[in-house]
Amino acid sequence: MNIFDLNDQANHPRATDSDFAKLTDSLMARRQFLGASAGLGLGAFLAGAAHAQGTATQTAQGPRIGFKPIAANSADTVTVPEGYQWRVLTSWGDPLLPSGTSFDHATRGSALSQSLAMGDNNDGMSFFSLGKDHGVIAVNNEYTNYEHLFPHGRCASIDDARKAQAAHGVTVFEVRRQAGTWQPVPNAPLNRRITANTEMRLSGPAAGHPWLKTSADPTGTVALGTFNNCANGRTPWGTYLTCEENFNGYFGSADKLPDNVAFKRYGIAAKDAGYNWHPFDGRFDLGQNPNEPNRFGWVVEIDPMNPHSTPTKRTALGRFKHENAEVVLSADGRVVVYMGDDERGEHIYKFVSAKTFDPQNAAANRQLLDEGTLYVARFTAAEGKLSGQGEWLELTHGKNGLTPENGFKDQAEVLIHARLAATVVGATTMDRPEWIAAHPSRAEVYVTLTNNTDRGVKPNQALNGPNPRAKNVYGQIVRWTPDQGLHTAPTFQWDIFVLAGNPTLHRDLMAGTPNVNADNMFNSPDGLSFDKDGRLWIQTDGDYSNANAFAGMGNNQMLCANPVTGEIKRFLVGPVACEITGICFAPDNATMFVGIQHPGEARKPSHFPQGGQAVPRSSIIAIRRKDGGVVGT
Repeated sequence: MNIFDLNDQANHPRATDSDFAKLTDSLMARRQFLGASAGLGLGAFLAGAAHAQGTATQTAQGPRIGFKPIAANSADTVTVPEGYQWRVLTSWGDPLLPSGTSFDHATRGSALSQSLAMGDNNDGMSFFSLGKDHGVIAVNNEYTNYEHLFPHGRCASIDDARKAQAAHGVTVFEVRRQAGTWQPVPNAPLNRRITANTEMRLSGPAAGHPWLKTSADPTGTVALGTFNNCANGRTPWGTYLTCEENFNGYFGSADKLPDNVAFKRYGIAAKDAGYNWHPFDGRFDLGQNPNEPNRFGWVVEIDPMNPHSTPTKRTALGRFKHENAEVVLSADGRVVVYMGDDERGEHIYKFVSAKTFDPQNAAANRQLLDEGTLYVARFTAAEGKLSGQGEWLELTHGKNGLTPENGFKDQAEVLIHARLAATVVGATTMDRPEWIAAHPSRAEVYVTLTNNTDRGVKPNQALNGPNPRAKNVYGQIVRWTPDQGLHTAPTFQWDIFVLAGNPTLHRDLMAGTPNVNADNMFNSPDGLSFDKDGRLWIQTDGDYSNANAFAGMGNNQMLCANPVTGEIKRFLVGPVACEITGICFAPDNATMFVGIQHPGEARKPSHFPQGGQAVPRSSIIAIRRKDGGVVGT
């Protein structure tokens, strides 16, 4: 977990005893399933784990994982297997637009130079091909580490705020392959920075609602900026989806705020998460602009091929702390978007478009994410089982208790307060749902549940089937198969693919499933993606102390898994205090692009990637096999 998340949870504890919580607790008591007991036996654990590693009816052995796995370590560099090599593609502050200047390690740049350069803390990303040796990468820039962004270590002026805002958002840049090596193309026509101050359009059912109106935008349809962009998605029609996660921490106020149930549920308070924009930029002062936070927490659609296009916030997909947006096409042509809400005790969502994808009608496809139905997941399991059934609960006004009597006057209010609606309908609380990845050739979906120390502690987070461990510090990956193989189906079957853990210290659930051993153990799975052959790549954002409960795990890492056999091998270890996050591939899968985020956070001893006494910088690296073959084989 990065420092931002820790600070946010410390500063903004979620209330469990509000009037709304009392109402929803009673609803949940009637509707929600009975979870697994705290006394889950080892026999049941092993039975579930065996199921997680593949059923007897599966004849295929899954994709080959051909590299020799590497050992955990705590070095301040990137480690990859024998036969592989890596190089830095681009780093925070590298100039990409005309008039940009090289990164200055003394000043770390200005608001102007930052607006023309790669943003900070790169996260989810996608590659869009322009031909065999040419493409565009769109990458999120989630947040900033003030200890590195500013020589003085804090935001103390409007100029500082503008610089920080320019480091957020999304970077779009062209790349070309020359002599087998991919390189960024500075000043290329499609290069673009999208920041916390870029004009955006609000669309869908919530657009124009009074809760989205401000004095600067009385229409409620034009928002400024995007920030805390965590993971991503891409659509079949060639656009990029960036997801707004911990938006709440950017707002604050010197004023005492009125009691607000929704603010509490979303973690919005007078005390911000340390960004300190609100004293200098009134847009982030809750006393002046109480509706401004409602304009964040959305999925934003961007056209990477048109640098003059206006990004669009798609409100039909709901407002919460979006991790990523995994897009698949159902058998009938409708678009399905799977999404996780990354906070302890939050939920997993699915959006199904009302209309179908038409490969011959690009203009019509651009509206598919504005009309459809949002659902939230409820998981059920027999006591002691690590597998079971699930259903998708509809989040439509007038259904499942989403009525004016329960605080929802219309569909816009359901979407703006999707978290509250999910609780009313009885959705399952999960252990921080992060990335969701769908298998490329069969109807099978995986989600990383990173960790949750509140599990089994807070009353609304009792142990349950997919979240079976109290004070869960290791995390797990859950998968589900929609019934009839249809992503639009209302029900599904689920199991646990892997419980991360430490088998050198534990003999119970905290050891992990049998596909975790002393040579591949890890904690806090976060990033998740399939390659075209069906290998599942797992990235971690966890405790890198290499001590106590995490002894032997080293720095954050990336592993590769066979979804059929359950085999997991460690592929990469990152530098000191980093998170491994974001992954995409060149079209031939011979180059993998991976994100190294916040090396040296909280002033840990990292100088990645330049070494010496250089300022540590978030970077995208390119990994290749030395023989030019497909990565992972």
